[in-house]
Amino acid sequence: MRWTLKSKPSEDTVKHLAQALNVKDFVATLLVQRGIENFEDAKRFFRPSLDDLHNPYLMKDMEKAVERIEKAIENQENILVFGDYDVDGTTAVSLVSSYLRTYYPNIATYIPDRYNEGYGISFTGIDFADDNGFSLIIALDCGIKSIDHVAYAKKRNIDFIICDHHRPGKNLPEAVAVLDPKRDDCNYPYDELCGCGIGFKLIQALGQNRKETIEDLFPYLDLVAAAIAADIVPMTGENRVLAYFGLQVINSDPRPGIKAIIHQIKKQTLDITDVVFIIAPRINAAGRIKHGNHAVQLLTEFDFEQAQQFASEIEKYNSDRKELDKQITKEALSQIEDNKEKERFTSVVFQEDWHKGVIGIVASRLIETYYRPTLVFTKSGDKYAASARSVKGFDVYNALEACAEHLEQFGGHMYAAGMTLKEENYQLFKDAFEKEVEKTIHPDMLTPEISVDAEINFADITPKLTRILKQFEPFGPQNMTPVFLTKNVKDTGYGKPMGQEDEHLKLFVKQNNSEGIAAIGFGLGNKLETTKNGQPFEMVYSIDENEWNGKVSLQLRLRDIK
Repeated sequence: MRWTLKSKPSEDTVKHLAQALNVKDFVATLLVQRGIENFEDAKRFFRPSLDDLHNPYLMKDMEKAVERIEKAIENQENILVFGDYDVDGTTAVSLVSSYLRTYYPNIATYIPDRYNEGYGISFTGIDFADDNGFSLIIALDCGIKSIDHVAYAKKRNIDFIICDHHRPGKNLPEAVAVLDPKRDDCNYPYDELCGCGIGFKLIQALGQNRKETIEDLFPYLDLVAAAIAADIVPMTGENRVLAYFGLQVINSDPRPGIKAIIHQIKKQTLDITDVVFIIAPRINAAGRIKHGNHAVQLLTEFDFEQAQQFASEIEKYNSDRKELDKQITKEALSQIEDNKEKERFTSVVFQEDWHKGVIGIVASRLIETYYRPTLVFTKSGDKYAASARSVKGFDVYNALEACAEHLEQFGGHMYAAGMTLKEENYQLFKDAFEKEVEKTIHPDMLTPEISVDAEINFADITPKLTRILKQFEPFGPQNMTPVFLTKNVKDTGYGKPMGQEDEHLKLFVKQNNSEGIAAIGFGLGNKLETTKNGQPFEMVYSIDENEWNGKVSLQLRLRDIK
């Protein structure tokens, strides 16, 4: 691990903000690092408001989208709500379809089969629409590159509205409307929404047309929060507002499907991390193991007993997913070892019987061991399909674009992408990808980095500080949990390993004459020696709360020790 202390912002800006907010300089520094430089910025950050959401009609083509939907309703057309099979896609489909059904019955949903149709808009899906009399398809979290598919639909008199957040290619599909803030010609003020976020802007625009207020749409925010958390989009601007209020819905009055998941895990209050690690994997498991339709069924069910039945089925899929993920990760790691590919700049592995639904998770797991851009391939029909994951700071999408001549199709963003290629191009692509990464990656990017916000002393950790840091939530990219560095720390002699294989570390630490603080380090069991015999050490950590038997106490979540 390399520890990187963030550069200090302008001293004047920090001083003015600290004064305006009556906080310590290092707290003001944390805020300035997040782009908060004055009282008004801080007020928006600490007190998110639905009034801070932008007018949806600022998005290019929004008027066209709303007009076409209203025309379809007027003419009694059948509307098909189509979306990807991951959390972002299934929540977006659930959101838009359930909203439209509140005032119009001719709505159906379609999630492509991960294995037979693959990612995004499919010809099979368009044929389904044609055979069943649908004349309008609203595509969510996909479609920005589906030029041929939209043209194919047009010949069958089927119109498309595309709501996507992925990067467009050189040309856009000839849809009635293309809602994507990443379009070069779109001046929407915030371009980091997820697919479900774009879906929410669409229902916001439809709602405005029907004289509804933003409060009327409040119940849909549990879905948006789940998508924001799962899709790992920046926790800034509109995303932060939507996630903040979405968490309130999740913790107070979630839809029956989400309530049924929470009911199974028996946790009182969920934060954004719980949404990432508890709710999202379960919604995802349906599309990974069985079919994304099961997730939409769960999220649009209004009878709680029925939702509980769906949730228990999905719990089973999630258990199966965990087993597969474990087994394939083991096989992929031994492939890297056996082929002596440990010195490469990339990890590219293939086995034809690997389950397509978990190769993205496996790619992330491989990065935990071999920290470098990673692709995991499996056989899909007569082609090879892969999921790509990247390391901090490296744009894997650009690297794939540079090797596009060997690919059939690809899509995604900086840190995650998917692709297919012909069997005969696999080795050519693998070599080209390795060369491209070697040429473009900075050597530092191959060592995991812990980004440290500030150096502090234990004396700075007060109840007031923990109250302020709680208000930084929800956390996510560009608003990560603050990480602190403290030097000259000693364990009070209670340090011990934890876990079945002693893989974790529990300490009770002091600095100078400070009171002792409990600290826990997951995966840091091998660092116990560094803390023994009262020898001083440095540690990086975040400030956390531990809930045990109804009691809440302060603890430090260790990231690393040296």
